Amino acid sequence: MDKHNDAIILRFMTITTDIAIIGGGLAGAVMAVCARAHGLKTCIIDAKPSNIQSSSDFDGRSYAMAHSSVRMLKALELWDDLEKTAQPIFDIKISNGGVAEIPSPSMLHFAKYDLEEGPMGHMIEDRHLRPLLQNRLKDKDEIIYLDQTQVIGQNTGPTSTELSIKGGKTKVKAKLVIAADGRKSAFAAKAGIAYSGWDYAQTSLVCALEHEKPHKGVAYQHFMPPGPLAILPLNKNRSSVVWTETTENTETIMSLNDEAYLDVLRPRFGDFLGNIALAGKRFAFPLEMSIAKRLVADRVALVADAAHGMHPIAGQGLNAGMRDIAALTQIIYEAKQRGEDFGSTTVLSRYQEWRGFDATALPLALDGLNRLFSNRSRLLQDIRTLGIGLVNGLPNLKRCLMREAAGLSGELPHLMQ
Repeated sequence: MDKHNDAIILRFMTITTDIAIIGGGLAGAVMAVCARAHGLKTCIIDAKPSNIQSSSDFDGRSYAMAHSSVRMLKALELWDDLEKTAQPIFDIKISNGGVAEIPSPSMLHFAKYDLEEGPMGHMIEDRHLRPLLQNRLKDKDEIIYLDQTQVIGQNTGPTSTELSIKGGKTKVKAKLVIAADGRKSAFAAKAGIAYSGWDYAQTSLVCALEHEKPHKGVAYQHFMPPGPLAILPLNKNRSSVVWTETTENTETIMSLNDEAYLDVLRPRFGDFLGNIALAGKRFAFPLEMSIAKRLVADRVALVADAAHGMHPIAGQGLNAGMRDIAALTQIIYEAKQRGEDFGSTTVLSRYQEWRGFDATALPLALDGLNRLFSNRSRLLQDIRTLGIGLVNGLPNLKRCLMREAAGLSGELPHLMQ
């Protein structure tokens, strides 16, 4: 039977599965791959068309995957396909930008030889990660993928939840529904979960650059008054730039042609990598914080951005989501092994207990860091520069911060060990 006929049949039936996943982006796809690896059947319900997840064209988007997240990709047998194009992050150099918006000579340096486990992380391009995950979702025996589909109703019973699908007679019956549909999840709202948070009046400008000189696997984080600027090494002589500006300035900058855009970026970027040129597209993402007031409801759990949307100041968003998924997978699997109902309140409370504190504490910590550095106070500038220098001279503290950035602190789920 061809794919078209398969889709028609799926639209007129009741799909019974272990887990229904709302959202087919990175978090939803990783959750489905984890579930399949642990013997669980899933149904992904995605409002977007699946083909937008499969493009292999270079558009500049990339992700800084912490060491613990790379371990998880290895455990899921995804790493062999990603390693050949992944760029290790050997060193990280952090500096405080002055009022003139140039980096201070005082620098915090996380060096590769300070972490026994190896590189602190790897840069992985979206064009390699997303299609690979989509390919792994084609196992029709374990994963059903409903794209361009929306949930319009839910009926939760004592042992399962039945989801009604818009535009058809399909229903999805699952023991557990996992919301992975992004910040301020619409499904979470339907489940009675509220959010707290605020708008930053900042926007992340994201692009990739080709440059003349090699980056040597060094990542840079410059704290500027309008917001942080991250320069992250990619495969070959290319780097990803995550450049935070005030929303007020963003519209003007994004309206510029490529050369004028680079003229604005160059004073912030510097000339340490020689001549630079844009590679791929330019993106702009308005920034806000959204923290779910709880991670679970009746037969519902939240992961990744649906649980905690945070400032990208330290590149921790996707890594925190990976830890959510690894922890939830472990709790579900262990409960199933013990013969428990893994969608029950009793089991889901373990996930709330494990990830609830981090889901709130990490976004708030990054918020505080952004507020401390994203301002033009000369007094705070001097204090920040002094603080960076002091931390750089304290090896034990610096090593603790390195392990935190690499995702190696705290209680790690089995997939990250």
